[in-house]
Amino acid sequence: MKYRIEGMDCASCIGKIETALIRMPGVSDIKLNFATESLELTLDPEAITQVSDIEKTIKSLGFGISANTGQQTVSAIDIDSDNPLTSQRQRWWQTQKGKQVVGLGILMGSAYILSLLFPAYGIWVFAVAVIVGVFPFVRKAVALAKSGSPFSIETLMSVAVLGALIIGEAEEAAAVVFLFSIGELFESIAADRARAGIRALASLVPKTAILLDAQGGQRDVPASSLQVNDLVLVRPGDRVSADGAIVQGTSSLDDSPVTGESVPVAKTMGDTVFAGSINIDGVLHVRVEKTAADNTIAKIIELVEQAQASKAPTARFIEKFSRYYTPAVMVIAALIIVVPPLAMGGEWGTWLYRGLALLLIACPCALVLSTPAAIASGLAVGARRGLLIKGGSALETIGQVKTVAFDKTGTLTEGKPRVTDVVAFTQEYTDSQGQDSQDEDKVLALFASVESGSSHPLAEAIVSHAKAANVVIPVASKASATAGKAVHATVSGRTLAIGSPVYAADEAVISAKQQAQIEALQNQGKTVSVLFDEQSRAALGLVALRDELRDDAHQGVAQLKAMGVNAVMLTGDNRLTAQALASNLDIEWKAELLPEDKLRLLNEMKDNRKIAMVGDGINDAPALATADVGIAMGGGTDVALETADIALLKSRVTDMAHLIALSRATMRNIHQNVIFSLALKGVFLITTVFGITGLWIAVLADAGATVLVTLNALRLLRFKGAPPLETPSKVVK
Repeated sequence: MKYRIEGMDCASCIGKIETALIRMPGVSDIKLNFATESLELTLDPEAITQVSDIEKTIKSLGFGISANTGQQTVSAIDIDSDNPLTSQRQRWWQTQKGKQVVGLGILMGSAYILSLLFPAYGIWVFAVAVIVGVFPFVRKAVALAKSGSPFSIETLMSVAVLGALIIGEAEEAAAVVFLFSIGELFESIAADRARAGIRALASLVPKTAILLDAQGGQRDVPASSLQVNDLVLVRPGDRVSADGAIVQGTSSLDDSPVTGESVPVAKTMGDTVFAGSINIDGVLHVRVEKTAADNTIAKIIELVEQAQASKAPTARFIEKFSRYYTPAVMVIAALIIVVPPLAMGGEWGTWLYRGLALLLIACPCALVLSTPAAIASGLAVGARRGLLIKGGSALETIGQVKTVAFDKTGTLTEGKPRVTDVVAFTQEYTDSQGQDSQDEDKVLALFASVESGSSHPLAEAIVSHAKAANVVIPVASKASATAGKAVHATVSGRTLAIGSPVYAADEAVISAKQQAQIEALQNQGKTVSVLFDEQSRAALGLVALRDELRDDAHQGVAQLKAMGVNAVMLTGDNRLTAQALASNLDIEWKAELLPEDKLRLLNEMKDNRKIAMVGDGINDAPALATADVGIAMGGGTDVALETADIALLKSRVTDMAHLIALSRATMRNIHQNVIFSLALKGVFLITTVFGITGLWIAVLADAGATVLVTLNALRLLRFKGAPPLETPSKVVK
């Protein structure tokens, strides 16, 4: 049986549902996927448990449930309004939890105003607000208790609120309900953002494809309907609609969505193309080799789903603590109320007062606030520094990582090819205009002239470089292109062409010395283009380009090493480029990796260590999802930003060190808050039992602890970043 579950906001939700279902006779093979909001289970047809029982149980826990017809799958790529993962999302205020927060806010505001107007009835007004606000949580706590989770965070919160209400602290109880509701809403929003990554992945493949029939006719069909061996037309500027092989045509394709290759790749008959790749300059006929549900993008989606589902759920600290804290406090309070009067003849009124005071002292307001207050400050200071952290779990985990894996293109590098070398070949010949050989500026001018009509990234880089060098670019005419091989143009009466070294070697005369220059540049990880005269077959010069390192890449990697964090580069680019850049940075590297290769390497590197992955491309999405913390560069794709746990909005490598330092500082603050809260409560629990402190001291202790914990958390707002490299002894440990 397959269902869609609504309202799963954190990993602990999975545990609550599983605990309830396991207790039901005949239910087995329970599989819950938080990322896709899906539930699969097996129900014994002979069991007493009915389908309606399953739905009723899940609804009683506060989750929505609907049957999955089998068509609601994002892996099929066919995006439509019936798909819950790709349909229009609700705004936060339109959700059930959003309405609850807005309603509670209005209710509390009204109660406060009424208490000012009618002070004598203030406590009763707040009491009504508390009862109305806490009722949904009490009902859910009861349902969870019946289903096997008696000491959930809902129970903890309900006990704290009702205890404060009984003592007469209705205002404090109302504040706890409101703050807890806001926290639940934030979790819901974060969960929806996490699922948006899968929606963005699905949108990469076009909805329609141009199908070619045996007579050469063309018709538009849904991309999801394509079958193996179908023939499709891919025009310049179109996205490839299916994985397949080229049977006619030659073109350059931008494979960066799939492979991470920094520059377009020339492909011709027999070469493989990927769904989602962008066809740049040629018309292609492609034979489909994989259906929509099995293509490369679908595989990436599946990897993201699996990685998010298998990511070890980190239960909230207070959720774990409440398993022991809440029952212990309730038992102790009950014993204090009952035992002295029965065993020692004490007065019921006195011990009831002390028991309720103890319950108020034990009210975990400061403890509940200790973690979120520090997390909120950490998230705020992070946002101020351009570090978009999607929740407290990511902020906590990033400080524990021992290895940071970087994608190359657009992460350690700028993601834009730049001209690094211009070489004019020295030859003794005379062209048709009687001019001598060209020097570097003249060669660059000819390169820019021939490339001026092209939109290819390499061509744009050459033209931009020439303009920056204030080179006068001659006007070209009769511009044309041999798709995937060369561009041609007539400049000042000369027929010139620019092509790869392999193409130039076939069409022009390349000397041994010139070939050595070409190979030397290629060994440095650079892309080389050769300019030659098509009439005389003379090579005039070359231009080398490379996607250069970011200005702060060296400093960023060095800071990580100073903090005891290892860095490694994972890329889909060729080995020569990867080796050249990695040796420059002095880090480990792996090259020519597909998405599944990155995933495999990350799993191998984990080995009981926390690992972070930093990337910017769609091909990085599975790796970002499977790492303990996925981090996206702010200038990256929407998919990477949505899939990642953290985004570096300023796209600075050095921000990784600041991020880790912020996490470590936040965790120190949390530990201080928790220890202080528990120690203070321990002291007053003892003094209350012995009658040394009374109710008003209990209220003061609880309120005071809350204020001090909050003030300590606010100290994080003064965070200055990771220590500079000049003072390694002060690096945050």
